[in-house]
Amino acid sequence: MAEAADKESAQYQRMTWDALRKSINGLVNKVNAANIKHILPEVFSENLIRGKGLFCRSIMKSQMASPAFTPVYAALLAVVNTKFPELGELLLHRVVTQFKRAYRRNDKPVCMAAIKFIGHLANQQVVHELLPLEVLLLLLETPSDDGVEVAVDFLKEVGPLLEDLAPQGLSSIMDRLRTIMSEGQGVEKRTQFLIEALFGLRKAKWSGKVPVDPELEMVETEDQITHEISLEDKLDPQMHLDVFKEDPDFRVHEEEYTAIKREILGEESEEEDSEEERGEGESSSSEEEEEEGSEDEQQAEQRQRIQDETQTNLVNLRRTIYLTIMSALDFEEAGHKLLKMGIPAGQEMELATMIIECCSNEKTFIKYYALLGERFCKLKREFADCFSECFVRQYQLIHRLETNKLRNTAKLFAHLLSTDAIPWAVLQVMRLTEEDTTSSSRIFIKILFQELAETLGLVSLNKRLADPTCQDWFDGIFPKDSPRNMRFAINFFTSIGLGGLTDRMREMLKTLPKVLAAQQAAAAAAQGGSDSSSSSDSDSSSSDSSSSSSDSDSSSSDSSSGDSSSSSDSSSSESEDEGKAAAAAARPGGGERRRTPPPAGDRRRPSPPPRRADGAANGRPGSAEQRQRDERRAPEERRREERRERRDSVERARERRP
Repeated sequence: MAEAADKESAQYQRMTWDALRKSINGLVNKVNAANIKHILPEVFSENLIRGKGLFCRSIMKSQMASPAFTPVYAALLAVVNTKFPELGELLLHRVVTQFKRAYRRNDKPVCMAAIKFIGHLANQQVVHELLPLEVLLLLLETPSDDGVEVAVDFLKEVGPLLEDLAPQGLSSIMDRLRTIMSEGQGVEKRTQFLIEALFGLRKAKWSGKVPVDPELEMVETEDQITHEISLEDKLDPQMHLDVFKEDPDFRVHEEEYTAIKREILGEESEEEDSEEERGEGESSSSEEEEEEGSEDEQQAEQRQRIQDETQTNLVNLRRTIYLTIMSALDFEEAGHKLLKMGIPAGQEMELATMIIECCSNEKTFIKYYALLGERFCKLKREFADCFSECFVRQYQLIHRLETNKLRNTAKLFAHLLSTDAIPWAVLQVMRLTEEDTTSSSRIFIKILFQELAETLGLVSLNKRLADPTCQDWFDGIFPKDSPRNMRFAINFFTSIGLGGLTDRMREMLKTLPKVLAAQQAAAAAAQGGSDSSSSSDSDSSSSDSSSSSSDSDSSSSDSSSGDSSSSSDSSSSESEDEGKAAAAAARPGGGERRRTPPPAGDRRRPSPPPRRADGAANGRPGSAEQRQRDERRAPEERRREERRERRDSVERARERRP
């Protein structure tokens, strides 16, 4: 700080140099024909001797960027040239050097801007009229389309001046143009028409044009200082004046320029100094009054607070957001402007809504809006929550949108989902069933998933949907509650070309009938067991033992397994059964029916002999209880077998379907 306070230190000089550069750039950038008279005193208040390089560079840079303001910059330099001729000469050296360099490089835009500046400086009598004549001769020495075009434009700027000050030189230039037009020396028809139009303009006395606009004619003829510069002169642009250099006599030079400034501005500067002193004295007394007034205003504002129910501020915010989005060149510029605008807290939903509405109103989907929404979602969590809420709201009201708006909205949210700008949990709102969807919602889901598959790829999308941690989010899209809903979802994704997303559902649908059949069989078995338990636990155990003995192949084990009383009963029953079987066999056509052999062409394996209804397997007789139990179970087994065959036939028909 002590070094900065020392006005002769290098750090202080650097600070004043930066302040001088910024001040000169600001004054040059805001000058125009209406305020040039007010800008000139501020220009002279800056140290133009120390910053003459900065002043010349700033004027040339602004003139190159805005050639339409060239007359204003020439008028400003003409006034400065009357007080500081070395500054005007330095600018001329730089402009002529720039023109010669651009001419050698065939840089047409820079060349046109430079000679336009030279022409207006000649109109302001800052440079002699011989320089424009030399420039014209150089351009027409070897005629070309670009050279003749630049010369014609230059003559439109300096033609009235040359008509007054150098008519002979102008006549020689016009003769040269006439020769080029008549002979067509390497120029096109368009260039010849430009020359012909120039002759018509001269014949019309330049259409009333004057060298200098009366509004910009600010220098008296006796005060004008004209520099004589030629293209053949060796010019020094003194580019070292554009950079900072420490001045050992800084304070002395500053005091000298202060004296020059007072001499140029006269009494105005003295009045300004006295006003500043008076202002410092009055500021102390006015501060107390301002503090008291501010307290009174705050109290009045607290007493009277107006609440706007017309939502004018909200409408203005939406209008500003819309204009900012539509006027930006790309999404990064739009995002920067919207953040710089300062969206109030709690109004993030308005921004998300405006982005979605602007995207939906386009004729085709433009990725500009999706990138803008992604940038805001990743920037702040509040914006991601707003876009998630908008997704739920848009899906619930999707039937209100037209097809074009629906498509654009679906592609916008598909981009946000594919880039993880919003969470995939928003898909919980979807339920893909015939009852819960409409034609609009099905179109929305179709476009959404097709865009996701195109962006992420079918494999990556399938992995994302198969993530076990996220299955709760996708239960509505891939329902598993009933075979009917599963078939609807499978057919939907297959019809839109995304059948690969339903492989897991297809496998589940194949195993589902078996699971249901097993459950039904278990339930039926439990119900049949409760009906058959009639007598007691001992009877059921004996019936189980008799059924097991009837299924075995050795009859000797049956006779030795029971008591003496049970064995005598079983032997008597067996003898009765054998007598009945023999009598039935003796009758014609009686006994067990013989199976007819299959025809010779039928190569299928013969089916095993049917199980006898009386419970005997392979010709062995069974007990009476076993026969009764088998008779009761036979209808249930047949019905169960018929249902199983029907399911198998349906599954085979479904597998054959393409």
